Amino acid sequence: MTDEDRLVSEKLERLFEWTDIKGDAASHFLIQKAFDMAFKAYDGQKMADGSPLILHHLDVAVIAMKEVNLGPTSAVCALLHSMDVKDPLIRKEILKKFDRNVLDIIEGFMKISALQTERVSFQSDTFRNMFLSLVDDIRVILIRMAHRLHDVRTPEQLTRKQKNKFFNEIKYIYIPIAHRLGLYNIKSEMENDLMLFEHPEIYSTITNKIQATKSKREVYINDFIQPIEHELHAAGFDFEIKWRTKSVPSIWAKMKRQNVEFEQIYDIFAVRIIIKSKSSKKEKEDCWMVYSIVTNIYQPNPKRLRDWISTPKASGYESLHTTVMGPNKKWVEVQIRTVRMDEVAEKGQAAHWAYKGLMKSKVMDDWMLQVRDVLEHPESIGAEYAYQSQKSKEYVFIFTPLGDLKRLPAGATVLDFAYDIHTNIGNQCSGARVNKKLVPIRYVLKNGDRVEVITAKNQKPKADWVSFVNTTKARNHIKRQLKEAKYKEAEEGKELLLRKFKNWKLKSSDDLINVLVKHFKMDSAVDLYYLLATDKIDLTLVKSILHDYLEEKPEDAGIQEKEPQKVSRQAEKSGGEEDILYIGNHVKNINYRFAKCCNPIPGDAVFGFVTTLGGISIHRRNCPNAKRLSERYPYRIVEVKWVGSDEKPFYRVGLKINGCDELGIVEAVTKAITGDLRVNMRSINFTTKGKKFEGRVSLMIRNHEHLDQLIHKIKLVKGVERITRTK
Repeated sequence: MTDEDRLVSEKLERLFEWTDIKGDAASHFLIQKAFDMAFKAYDGQKMADGSPLILHHLDVAVIAMKEVNLGPTSAVCALLHSMDVKDPLIRKEILKKFDRNVLDIIEGFMKISALQTERVSFQSDTFRNMFLSLVDDIRVILIRMAHRLHDVRTPEQLTRKQKNKFFNEIKYIYIPIAHRLGLYNIKSEMENDLMLFEHPEIYSTITNKIQATKSKREVYINDFIQPIEHELHAAGFDFEIKWRTKSVPSIWAKMKRQNVEFEQIYDIFAVRIIIKSKSSKKEKEDCWMVYSIVTNIYQPNPKRLRDWISTPKASGYESLHTTVMGPNKKWVEVQIRTVRMDEVAEKGQAAHWAYKGLMKSKVMDDWMLQVRDVLEHPESIGAEYAYQSQKSKEYVFIFTPLGDLKRLPAGATVLDFAYDIHTNIGNQCSGARVNKKLVPIRYVLKNGDRVEVITAKNQKPKADWVSFVNTTKARNHIKRQLKEAKYKEAEEGKELLLRKFKNWKLKSSDDLINVLVKHFKMDSAVDLYYLLATDKIDLTLVKSILHDYLEEKPEDAGIQEKEPQKVSRQAEKSGGEEDILYIGNHVKNINYRFAKCCNPIPGDAVFGFVTTLGGISIHRRNCPNAKRLSERYPYRIVEVKWVGSDEKPFYRVGLKINGCDELGIVEAVTKAITGDLRVNMRSINFTTKGKKFEGRVSLMIRNHEHLDQLIHKIKLVKGVERITRTK
């Protein structure tokens, strides 16, 4: 057996030891399968120092289980994390040997490993949110933390560029995570390595000063501890007292915070009293009793009491901290906790739940979820925040070809990305290369995609683009471009319509335009002009609509003024001042028509109105338009009288009948209409509301006298209260 084989065997045995502690026989079997698969896949691959690659994976797996407190599944993923799971054969083998979680975790690890972060700040909110959103299982991030911990333990295998990147990750991502989860040993080690990398001279200076004062410090601590030990034994406590010098980063942070030199920092070490309580119910009581003993010996500083027993930290940390005046009037920090509390303080919340036998899936999930809280609130480590599980899933994070990071809403497409870069790029976008593969503008982007937009000069926004973009910015730009294009077309349509108005001898008029807009049920004149320009409305139809309108409602409405056309009429002078137009069935060669707005019949008091298109419109004197026409166009009003005729044609008349709803009212009204006067009904419709009814009938009447007789007869019907003429 070679030295390398022996080293691999030793590390595997160490991994099995932790597997047996955290798992069972099945877990042991899974680790063996994962190792066999990894050993075969990495065979012949070496690290930078020439050592086998499998050693790195074994180390990461041990760190994940021993120091990060993850389980056997995470160890399996740590062993396999360098395998290319995009390979169908490898995917198939992993799914065959392990459950789906293993494949998902490895895929997540590959995603965050593949991030190109040269132009991205690790401390930016955008990066933290992207990092968070890339993975569904938070174990991906914790295995990555174990990986980085191994990296900084073997710095000789890293280039300067790799060290810069790795320590940035450690500083802004993994140290906050380790702190929040109570992984203080990992946090302390990372902080030491980080300071040694960033400020090696300061680190070396403080370390040397700590070493130089070590012997004096040991003598002082022994003198400090001795009376405490004596009193605790006398009180019957089973305990252990430890002490440690504060970490170099912690001392340096205090020097900067207090703006003092090393020699002025007095509490550079802390004494820890660990009690073996006989019952979990007596833990708090024991801690406070020890506190009482210590403060009876040494004077405490009340301002420096920290009670994390009554109110534990968010990480689950429990301890009593006090600062007392020791010999030679030096301040000493004393930490008081039980064995259980100390284990949680050293190993974090996973140890806390494992100690209580609660390391089940739901509790484990709660623990994992707190990592997201750290990333979402890095500025407030240690405080409690409500966890918002969906926040990170609301966005996707995309890289430009240069490595810049863009944040877009989840579901964003290539076109959304193009408009986010620049409006013109969005307007001319014809597709993109996503991770070097050609995709259409509708392609939905995924976290971590690297996108290169493809443009075409002849490309223009289209109406259907609005239906698939997912950002307000893109949607607004597309609508604006479509509207501008529509306005250009509409200008051409407007010019076309104005030319036609001139040809038809009509003056451009808002009233006429409104008639057309209303007829075609449009929102604005722009829509009308646009449809005219795109040949979606026939100009012949427009002319016909305007002709009918001017015939039915004669008013200037922008009509070009002209002399009324001469009409042939039979007239007689009355006092030599007034022309009278006689109309009737026997009168020939007179160009007149009955206005549809009031439908006059022979015998009605009527007047004539000379239209601009030729001919005369006959209106009833009580027509809704009569007052307006006579006031605005008195010079176009013609007196009209009816002329009798042997022929008796019929005219359509509408009546509205209102009254109380009596039994058989419809039959009675119908009988009155069709009885003695023999009036022909074209339609009849009755509706009731409560005790009232409203009826509408359309009749064929000979003349006004005939109509009066009919109305009189209908009024005699019981229940009829009011009759009005509609047309």
